[in-house]
Amino acid sequence: MKKITALILLLVVGLFAQKLTIQGSTTVLPIAQAAAEAYMDNNPDADITVRGGGSGTGIAALIDGATDIADASRPMKDKEIKTAREKGVDPVAHVVARDGIAVVVHPDNPINEISIDDIKAIYTGEISRWDKVGGKGSIVVVSRDAASGTFEAFNELALHKAKLTDGALMLASNLEIARTVAQTPGAIGYVGLGYLTDEIKALKVNGVLPSEATVNDESYPLARPLYMYTSGNPKGLAKTFIDFVMSTAGQQIVKEAGFVPVK
Repeated sequence: MKKITALILLLVVGLFAQKLTIQGSTTVLPIAQAAAEAYMDNNPDADITVRGGGSGTGIAALIDGATDIADASRPMKDKEIKTAREKGVDPVAHVVARDGIAVVVHPDNPINEISIDDIKAIYTGEISRWDKVGGKGSIVVVSRDAASGTFEAFNELALHKAKLTDGALMLASNLEIARTVAQTPGAIGYVGLGYLTDEIKALKVNGVLPSEATVNDESYPLARPLYMYTSGNPKGLAKTFIDFVMSTAGQQIVKEAGFVPVK
């Protein structure tokens, strides 16, 4: 009888559980995952599912009604907003954190800084050897794929929308880029601040190292905001979750994930 009662109780709880889906940017992913875990610890009736896939994937899911919150490391494009409104979705942006796109190399690479002009020359294929910028050997260009908001932001801030070299290795996440650069002595890549480890080396860009301080004072040239998008002003669990992310506890999670709080 006790087992039957417990089973019924579980079914009733499951029936009335509040569900929320979050999908998108792999940069925002660590923030969303940690915040979801903390929120569910304090609210056992909440059922929050968090997935990555890239900013473009998350935004497309929001437009199609397949997710409640879209994580994005770039602002929505005009054409995405237009498509969303045609489908009855009114995208609302919530800036939940700030980030600096760190340009990273293998720790054995002798260079410690690089200019925006040299980054552009490397990523467009004009420079293919480290010898041109103070290193040695051939350069392995590592980039995010086209679905990535980090790719979009990097392309605008560092490449000024120039065409990426055809020889670039295109990867699906910040984690894959960090791992590839860590395992490839000649590689150069870029990741969000939260993905920096001792296994890769962040370069100064135009003489400035990416950090919380340089992102906040805007001296680091590859800084950008991080977003959570909802359809219209959030309600229910979506609202209370975003309120939690923006709270003191939520912003501490942002900081612990390696990103820059906005409050």
